[in-house]
Amino acid sequence: MRIGGMQKNSFIDYPGKVSGVLFAAGCNFDCPYCHNPQLVRGNGAGDAVIEESDIFDFLAARRGLLDGVVISGGEPTLQPDLIEFCERIHEMGYPIKLDTNGSRPRMIEELIERGAVDYVAMDLKTDPEGYAPLIRKKNDPESIIESVHLIMDSGVDYEFKTTCVKPLVDETVVENIGRLIRNARLYALQQYHSAEVLHPEFFEGESRLFSEADLKRLQAAAAPWVRECILR
Repeated sequence: MRIGGMQKNSFIDYPGKVSGVLFAAGCNFDCPYCHNPQLVRGNGAGDAVIEESDIFDFLAARRGLLDGVVISGGEPTLQPDLIEFCERIHEMGYPIKLDTNGSRPRMIEELIERGAVDYVAMDLKTDPEGYAPLIRKKNDPESIIESVHLIMDSGVDYEFKTTCVKPLVDETVVENIGRLIRNARLYALQQYHSAEVLHPEFFEGESRLFSEADLKRLQAAAAPWVRECILR
C-alpha cells in the first residue's frame, strides 16, 4: 500500500468512533476542489510515503485508544493490495471505514464479499452523467451507478456524500442523485471549504460556494428520496 499521509485521531471521519485515518496516494479523478492535491498526484505530504511497518506499529500501540480505522485518499481502490491490507488491520481488531469515489466496482464488490470493510462512504461528485470533463476526461457513469447498487445491497453500513461546488451541483443534480440512491440510509451534503486545492484556477472569478439558504434548498431537493439527508 502507498500511504501518503496519516491522521492519528479523528472524531468525525468514522461515525460513532474515534478513528485513525490513512490516506492512500494516487487518484483517477481530477476534482478541482480536492484538498489533497499531493495525494491525487500520487505523493504524500512532502512527497513522502509512510512505511507499512510504521502504520502497523502505530495501530498496535493505539489498541484501546482508537475504535476504528478509516482508509481514505486519494482513491484507495486503486491499490492492488488493499484487500490484504484491510484484512491485516481487521486481524488487529479494528473495524474499517472505506472512503471511495466508486469508480472501481469490482474492487468494492470483492472488499465487501471478503468482509474486508465495515462501513463504506462513497462520494458522488455530481450526477453520474456529468463527470466529464471536470471530474474525469472520459465519462463512465455505469461504474458509478454499479457501485451505488453494490453498496446499497451489501448489508454493510454506508453513506453517500456530495461536496457542494458550483456548477457541479445544483438542485436538479442533487434530486437526480437522490433518485439514484433512492431509500439510501444516509446522504450527506457538505460545503466546500477554501483550502489548498488541486486546481485553484477553477475558483478564480465567480464564487463556487453555496450560501446556508442555498444548501438548505439542496437538502430539501434530495431529502424526499432518501431516509436521511444531512448538511455537514
